[in-house]
Amino acid sequence: MKRILLIEDDPEVARLVEAELKEAGFQVDWAKTGMEGLIRHREGKPDLVVLDLGLPDLDGAEVARRIRATDDTPILVLTAQDAVDRKVSLLTGGADDYLVKPFHPAELLARIQVQLRHKEGSEVLAVGQLELYPGKRQVFFREREVRLSPKEFDLLHLLMSRPGRVFPRPEIEERVWGRPLGKDSNVLDVHMANLRAKLREAGAYGYLRTVRGVGYAVRPGRREEEEEG
Repeated sequence: MKRILLIEDDPEVARLVEAELKEAGFQVDWAKTGMEGLIRHREGKPDLVVLDLGLPDLDGAEVARRIRATDDTPILVLTAQDAVDRKVSLLTGGADDYLVKPFHPAELLARIQVQLRHKEGSEVLAVGQLELYPGKRQVFFREREVRLSPKEFDLLHLLMSRPGRVFPRPEIEERVWGRPLGKDSNVLDVHMANLRAKLREAGAYGYLRTVRGVGYAVRPGRREEEEEG
């Protein structure tokens, strides 16, 4: 399930956009100011940002520049300004696309899907010699494919999106299964054990880290020795 960060200070517009995105199957995180949006972007690692220009604290173009300085997350700008020079400024300043208000929700969804396809088609996540291609849903270690089940792939994709970060179990369950699995469920543990076994079989030792009682992570940097726990 793709995550969209919506940075919009107008509650009426935000509720409309949020409802449409959720109806289309996205998870939505709503920030009401530019600074809040930057914090949520840094902490939440969304798949795409929908950014309004008319924010109460920071100019939306400045928010886009700050995001682009550290990350390649697609940015779709909502603007009331239709001037050509303003559009050019947005696109050269970090935005990937723009939509002039008022807009139809169907057009917003279409533009979001285009940006997500572009990102998935070119993206590769790499940690050491372990490579994951989201668009193709393929994983390679030392240029040999590691065949994973859909859920195993989604788990590895999530962990490799932020190497070194320990993802808590509730967050993993919500982002991979879309719901809590239950206090006594061992579904996550079984999938992680299978994923670890397949990586070991391929020779990819030391990439997965278990933090007991908390969650899981992918170790940043190349690790070839046996993992702990």
